[in-house]
Amino acid sequence: MQNGTDNSITDFTNNLTPDLTIDFNQMIDNYLHREFRPKTEGTYYPSEIGSCIRKVWYTYKFPKQLDPKLKKIFEVGNMMHEFVVKVLQSEKNPHIELVSTELPFKREIEDFLISGRIDNVILVKADGKQLLIEVKSAKDIGWIREPKPENVIQLQLYMHVTGIHDGALLYINKSDLESKVFPIKYDPKAAADVENRFKTLNSHIKIGLPPDPEARGNLKTQWMCRYCEYREKCYIDTPKDGKWV
Repeated sequence: MQNGTDNSITDFTNNLTPDLTIDFNQMIDNYLHREFRPKTEGTYYPSEIGSCIRKVWYTYKFPKQLDPKLKKIFEVGNMMHEFVVKVLQSEKNPHIELVSTELPFKREIEDFLISGRIDNVILVKADGKQLLIEVKSAKDIGWIREPKPENVIQLQLYMHVTGIHDGALLYINKSDLESKVFPIKYDPKAAADVENRFKTLNSHIKIGLPPDPEARGNLKTQWMCRYCEYREKCYIDTPKDGKWV
């Protein structure tokens, strides 16, 4: 060690050949790559129904490969979920019993199927009561003062189908693991509204006409448009007017 420098590290970097490069971004993209499979009309996914229905409709009618940046964001969310599972499993938290981390989900409505695996919902038992916890990672929970409506929609559906009528939304910072928890009570009317959203999506897919661009009609959901891969097409199909910003 000389002047605070590790000679072994210096020697290693000096001996690297000029043409030796490691593109770790590309390596991550390679690792996260999955074979592209368009969705099957008539089969819908619980995790999507909180999004703008028009955006979901586009994903069926005009399927696209998921942007590599979004894949990375989703993978970070998976990592956060795994961390929360470890916390709940820990012997240091004996008042919590982890029951399940991957709940199968299937519900038939009319002529379509809602199906999938609830990856980001954790079933625990606290004080003898079962509780569904939905985990959401966030950049900064300081801005989250109430549960996001699109997240509440999902959780209401899960509580309705599983019969577990106590839930919570857990938001956790990606940067420092600070968290906020919002208890959510089951609301039969809200659950019925969620099923009606699926019915709306299914009917529009069957007739081939896009639903209204609902995210553009509400100040609380307009942020979705900034990250939507169908933004340009949406504005072509429905230009700005007095109703749709």
